[in-house]
Amino acid sequence: MESPLRTAIPSNCRLIETFRFDPTGGALNISLHLKRMAHSAKVFGFPFYEKTIVREIGNLSSKHPLRCRLTLGEMGDFNLKSETFENTEKVWKVAIAEQKLSSCDPWLHHKTTQRSIYDEARSTLPKELDEFLFVNEKEEVCEGTITNVFVQLSDGNWITPPVASGCLPGIFRQIKLQSGTVRERVVTINELLKCRQIMVGNSLRGEILAELL
Repeated sequence: MESPLRTAIPSNCRLIETFRFDPTGGALNISLHLKRMAHSAKVFGFPFYEKTIVREIGNLSSKHPLRCRLTLGEMGDFNLKSETFENTEKVWKVAIAEQKLSSCDPWLHHKTTQRSIYDEARSTLPKELDEFLFVNEKEEVCEGTITNVFVQLSDGNWITPPVASGCLPGIFRQIKLQSGTVRERVVTINELLKCRQIMVGNSLRGEILAELL
Protein backbone atom coordinates (compact mmCIF):
# COMPACT_ATOMS: atom_id res chain seq x y z
CA MET A 1 0.00 0.00 0.00
CA GLU A 2 1.35 3.43 -0.91
CA SER A 3 2.56 5.63 1.94
CA PRO A 4 0.11 8.45 2.79
CA LEU A 5 3.08 10.80 2.89
CA ARG A 6 3.63 10.48 -0.88
CA THR A 7 0.44 12.37 -1.67
CA ALA A 8 1.37 15.23 0.67
CA ILE A 9 5.02 15.86 -0.22
CA PRO A 10 5.74 19.51 -1.19
CA SER A 11 7.82 19.89 -4.35
CA ASN A 12 10.70 21.47 -2.43
CA CYS A 13 10.85 18.81 0.30
CA ARG A 14 14.24 17.20 0.88
CA LEU A 15 15.46 14.45 3.19
CA ILE A 16 18.24 15.45 5.58
CA GLU A 17 21.10 13.69 7.34
CA THR A 18 23.44 15.70 9.56
CA PHE A 19 26.59 13.92 10.62
CA ARG A 20 30.04 14.59 11.99
CA PHE A 21 33.27 14.17 10.06
CA ASP A 22 36.30 13.48 12.24
CA PRO A 23 39.86 13.95 10.90
CA THR A 24 40.85 10.52 12.21
CA GLY A 25 37.56 8.63 12.16
CA GLY A 26 36.06 9.97 8.95
CA ALA A 27 32.28 10.28 8.59
CA LEU A 28 30.99 8.96 11.92
CA ASN A 29 28.16 6.40 11.91
CA ILE A 30 27.66 7.08 8.21
CA SER A 31 26.24 3.62 7.47
CA LEU A 32 23.43 4.25 9.97
CA HIS A 33 22.73 7.69 8.50
CA LEU A 34 22.54 6.31 4.97
CA LYS A 35 20.33 3.42 6.07
CA ARG A 36 17.89 5.89 7.63
CA MET A 37 17.91 8.09 4.53
CA ALA A 38 17.39 5.05 2.29
CA HIS A 39 14.38 4.01 4.38
CA SER A 40 12.82 7.49 4.17
CA ALA A 41 13.58 7.66 0.44
CA LYS A 42 11.66 4.40 -0.06
CA VAL A 43 8.70 5.72 1.95
CA PHE A 44 8.68 9.01 0.01
CA GLY A 45 9.36 7.41 -3.37
CA PHE A 46 12.66 9.27 -3.86
CA PRO A 47 15.45 7.58 -5.90
CA PHE A 48 18.46 6.87 -3.70
CA TYR A 49 21.82 6.37 -5.45
CA GLU A 50 23.86 5.20 -2.48
CA LYS A 51 27.11 4.42 -4.33
CA THR A 52 27.29 7.94 -5.77
CA ILE A 53 26.56 9.49 -2.38
CA VAL A 54 29.14 7.30 -0.64
CA ARG A 55 31.75 8.32 -3.20
CA GLU A 56 31.04 12.01 -2.56
CA ILE A 57 31.26 11.52 1.21
CA GLY A 58 34.57 9.72 0.69
CA ASN A 59 35.99 12.93 -0.79
CA LEU A 60 35.56 14.80 2.50
CA SER A 61 38.85 15.90 4.04
CA SER A 62 39.72 18.26 6.86
CA LYS A 63 42.21 18.78 9.68
CA HIS A 64 39.29 19.83 11.89
CA PRO A 65 35.93 18.25 12.80
CA LEU A 66 33.17 19.08 10.32
CA ARG A 67 29.42 19.43 10.53
CA CYS A 68 28.15 17.79 7.36
CA ARG A 69 24.64 18.15 5.95
CA LEU A 70 23.47 15.74 3.26
CA THR A 71 20.12 16.38 1.57
CA LEU A 72 18.21 14.32 -0.99
CA GLY A 73 15.54 15.60 -3.38
CA GLU A 74 12.59 13.96 -5.10
CA MET A 75 14.58 13.30 -8.29
CA GLY A 76 17.39 11.57 -6.41
CA ASP A 77 19.53 14.71 -6.55
CA PHE A 78 21.70 15.16 -3.50
CA ASN A 79 23.71 17.96 -1.96
CA LEU A 80 26.54 17.69 0.57
CA LYS A 81 27.71 20.72 2.51
CA SER A 82 30.22 20.90 5.34
CA GLU A 83 31.57 23.47 7.76
CA THR A 84 34.03 23.49 10.63
CA PHE A 85 32.41 22.30 13.83
CA GLU A 86 33.46 23.01 17.40
CA ASN A 87 31.54 21.21 20.12
CA THR A 88 31.47 23.14 23.40
CA GLU A 89 31.18 20.90 26.44
CA LYS A 90 28.66 22.37 28.85
CA VAL A 91 25.38 21.59 30.55
CA TRP A 92 22.49 22.73 28.36
CA LYS A 93 19.62 24.66 29.88
CA VAL A 94 16.33 23.27 28.55
CA ALA A 95 12.65 24.07 28.94
CA ILE A 96 9.35 22.59 27.76
CA ALA A 97 8.09 24.19 24.55
CA GLU A 98 4.64 25.77 24.40
CA GLN A 99 3.92 24.11 21.06
CA LYS A 100 2.83 20.47 21.15
CA LEU A 101 3.59 17.70 18.69
CA SER A 102 1.02 15.21 17.44
CA SER A 103 1.84 11.56 18.05
CA CYS A 104 -0.14 10.77 14.87
CA ASP A 105 2.02 12.95 12.60
CA PRO A 106 4.01 10.62 10.28
CA TRP A 107 6.37 13.48 9.32
CA LEU A 108 7.94 13.31 12.79
CA HIS A 109 9.45 9.92 11.95
CA HIS A 110 11.53 11.29 9.07
CA LYS A 111 14.20 13.96 9.00
CA THR A 112 13.17 16.41 6.28
CA THR A 113 13.13 20.10 5.44
CA GLN A 114 9.46 20.13 6.56
CA ARG A 115 10.39 21.06 10.11
CA SER A 116 8.93 24.51 10.66
CA ILE A 117 7.71 23.75 14.20
CA TYR A 118 11.28 22.94 15.24
CA ASP A 119 12.87 25.87 13.42
CA GLU A 120 10.32 28.36 14.75
CA ALA A 121 10.75 27.13 18.32
CA ARG A 122 14.53 27.22 18.05
CA SER A 123 14.46 30.76 16.63
CA THR A 124 12.64 31.95 19.76
CA LEU A 125 15.05 30.41 22.27
CA PRO A 126 15.83 33.02 24.95
CA LYS A 127 19.48 33.68 25.81
CA GLU A 128 19.38 31.53 28.91
CA LEU A 129 18.18 28.42 27.05
CA ASP A 130 19.97 25.99 24.74
CA GLU A 131 17.05 23.75 23.79
CA PHE A 132 13.27 23.36 23.92
CA LEU A 133 11.74 19.95 24.66
CA PHE A 134 8.41 19.04 23.08
CA VAL A 135 5.52 17.03 24.49
CA ASN A 136 2.59 15.62 22.55
CA GLU A 137 -1.17 15.85 22.92
CA LYS A 138 -1.04 13.10 25.58
CA GLU A 139 1.48 15.08 27.68
CA GLU A 140 4.18 12.56 26.77
CA VAL A 141 7.75 13.78 26.29
CA CYS A 142 8.86 13.59 22.64
CA GLU A 143 12.17 15.25 21.66
CA GLY A 144 14.04 18.53 21.38
CA THR A 145 14.32 20.84 18.39
CA ILE A 146 17.63 19.21 17.35
CA THR A 147 18.06 16.42 19.90
CA ASN A 148 16.55 13.26 21.29
CA VAL A 149 15.80 13.13 25.01
CA PHE A 150 17.05 10.67 27.64
CA VAL A 151 15.84 10.54 31.24
CA GLN A 152 17.46 8.82 34.21
CA LEU A 153 14.86 7.54 36.66
CA SER A 154 15.25 7.38 40.43
CA ASP A 155 16.32 3.72 40.14
CA GLY A 156 19.25 4.73 37.93
CA ASN A 157 17.85 3.36 34.67
CA TRP A 158 17.83 5.52 31.55
CA ILE A 159 14.78 5.71 29.26
CA THR A 160 13.98 7.52 26.01
CA PRO A 161 10.57 8.19 24.41
CA PRO A 162 9.36 5.74 21.75
CA VAL A 163 8.96 6.88 18.17
CA ALA A 164 5.21 6.39 18.65
CA SER A 165 5.12 9.34 21.06
CA GLY A 166 6.21 11.57 18.18
CA CYS A 167 9.95 11.72 17.72
CA LEU A 168 12.66 11.13 15.17
CA PRO A 169 14.49 7.79 15.36
CA GLY A 170 17.80 9.56 15.87
CA ILE A 171 21.12 7.88 15.13
CA PHE A 172 22.63 8.67 18.55
CA ARG A 173 19.39 7.40 20.11
CA GLN A 174 19.66 4.19 18.07
CA ILE A 175 23.24 3.62 19.23
CA LYS A 176 22.27 4.11 22.87
CA LEU A 177 19.36 1.67 22.53
CA GLN A 178 21.48 -0.96 20.79
CA SER A 179 24.15 -0.67 23.48
CA GLY A 180 21.58 -1.50 26.14
CA THR A 181 22.40 1.58 28.22
CA VAL A 182 18.98 3.07 27.44
CA ARG A 183 15.57 1.47 26.99
CA GLU A 184 12.56 2.78 25.11
CA ARG A 185 9.28 3.61 26.82
CA VAL A 186 6.80 6.44 27.27
CA VAL A 187 8.20 9.31 29.35
CA THR A 188 5.68 11.45 31.21
CA ILE A 189 6.13 15.11 32.10
CA ASN A 190 5.99 14.11 35.76
CA GLU A 191 8.92 11.74 35.24
CA LEU A 192 10.82 14.48 33.46
CA LEU A 193 10.26 16.86 36.36
CA LYS A 194 11.21 14.32 39.04
CA CYS A 195 13.98 12.41 37.28
CA ARG A 196 17.50 12.08 38.59
CA GLN A 197 19.15 13.41 35.44
CA ILE A 198 18.34 14.55 31.89
CA MET A 199 20.49 14.10 28.82
CA VAL A 200 19.87 15.28 25.28
CA GLY A 201 21.93 14.38 22.26
CA ASN A 202 22.37 13.72 18.58
CA SER A 203 25.00 12.08 16.39
CA LEU A 204 26.73 15.39 15.68
CA ARG A 205 27.20 16.52 19.29
CA GLY A 206 27.00 13.27 21.21
CA GLU A 207 25.54 13.29 24.71
CA ILE A 208 24.83 16.56 26.51
CA LEU A 209 23.83 16.78 30.15
CA ALA A 210 20.80 19.03 30.56
CA GLU A 211 19.13 21.04 33.30
CA LEU A 212 15.38 21.64 33.10
CA LEU A 213 14.38 25.21 33.91
